[in-house]
Amino acid sequence: MGKKVRVKCNEDDTIGDLKKLVAAQTGTRADKIRIQKWYTIYKDHITLKDYEIHDGMGLELYYN
Repeated sequence: MGKKVRVKCNEDDTIGDLKKLVAAQTGTRADKIRIQKWYTIYKDHITLKDYEIHDGMGLELYYN
């Protein structure tokens, strides 16, 4: 099981914004992070609201 990372975002933030927040906490580059849920890989330019990502929701983070 992996490490849990918690970040505070707004619903109008993009997946790219989320990656930058995660990168700041993990010490990795944002462009190396892939965020997905099951088999859906989230695109950087789409907002959290559009993907229906809500507070407390678990997502999968991968390092490319």
